[in-house]
Amino acid sequence: MNIKKAKPQGLGLQVAQSLSAAILEGQFKGGAQLVEQELQAYFGISRSPLREAFRELEKRGLVVIVPRKGTFVRAVTRKDIEDNFPVRAALEGLAAQLAHQRITPEELEQLERVLENMKQALAERNTQSFYEAHLRFHEIFIDASGNELLINTLSSLRMQSLWHRFSFHYYQDDLNRSFAVHRRILDCLLTRSNDPLELRRLVEHHINAALESFLAYLATLESKES
Repeated sequence: MNIKKAKPQGLGLQVAQSLSAAILEGQFKGGAQLVEQELQAYFGISRSPLREAFRELEKRGLVVIVPRKGTFVRAVTRKDIEDNFPVRAALEGLAAQLAHQRITPEELEQLERVLENMKQALAERNTQSFYEAHLRFHEIFIDASGNELLINTLSSLRMQSLWHRFSFHYYQDDLNRSFAVHRRILDCLLTRSNDPLELRRLVEHHINAALESFLAYLATLESKES
């Protein structure tokens, strides 16, 4: 019989997800090569799904594929950060504004639960859990915007932003302040009579403040290295 066996659906995407997590957690540093033979052996897969995973990682901005040389983890530059945050701030602010009138009671309940998770992580000083909940909080109101182009664009931008945070292992933000901002965001969404532009400005300021903290940290590192 000469029928080709069907390949497992989504295998490449599953591998891409695993590699994304490893890159975000700093297991692969910027500039490191992802060696095909080693990863094929590790995942127990052929070249085809691995290359599919590499293409997905490239779309997410996590790797650079160099013809005839290989696939390399994309190094983060100061310009990457300066380019990413203001655009993401503007677009997430827009998403929050759109979500203001479109968000469902079910989505509001999800936000309440996630905010409670943030509160618990804050009490435990568990930064990792806090930011996982923080990430989910933003995903919910972005999805609630109902604008597919905006949702997809922000998915890519937010992946890169999260990558920046894990790559540098820098972020020691005031978790109490961050929690308070997210409480205010939820309060604005719960009270439909509030000005949606006020909500938009609140989200934009929240993200741009993170940029300022990030750049201040980088400036400290650069001064130590000079």
